[in-house]
Amino acid sequence: MFIKICGLSTPDDVAVAVAAGADALGFVFASSPRQVTPEKARDLCGNLGGRVIRVAVMRHPDAGDWARVRDVFEPDWLQADAEDFATLGRLDCKPLPVYRNAGPTDGRWPARILFEGAQSGHGERADWPGAARVAARTRVILAGGLDCGNVIEAIKSVKPWGVDVSSGVERERGVKDPGKIGEFIARVRAAEREQAHVH
Repeated sequence: MFIKICGLSTPDDVAVAVAAGADALGFVFASSPRQVTPEKARDLCGNLGGRVIRVAVMRHPDAGDWARVRDVFEPDWLQADAEDFATLGRLDCKPLPVYRNAGPTDGRWPARILFEGAQSGHGERADWPGAARVAARTRVILAGGLDCGNVIEAIKSVKPWGVDVSSGVERERGVKDPGKIGEFIARVRAAEREQAHVH
């Protein structure tokens, strides 16, 4: 199962997430206690090589904001609201459109989406039954309100392709807890093994 640790802002956070086995790291360029500059994100990822996917997380960016993140940070994926992509110009990376407890109005699902609650970055739990319906149709990365205590239940309920956590592995708002990052990833891997055993 794909695991993304989001809202990273220190070299220690990045090192812990990579060592614990995260598949992707998210860097927030929207207004948030976790916000970083494109230069800082680039520096934090300086020693990663191609081992993990680097995700730029943005909220309603204009084309100029995106161009700076794209050219300085050079992310592998851009995570932004689905409607934002129409106005950004060239991506040079893969899109990760965000849907908030709803789907595309035309019913055409992208190959991969992030599904979360109405508010990003506030630990607000997504609509799990809604996410489960979507997960039957496309690759869903489930976000919003996940933590070490509920991620196994979330995986059983939604059967997502991946999971994404930010505030759920923090010691205080905007400050990651290395122990929680390791525990979250370990619990996802345990749930994954259990699912494989069932099938």
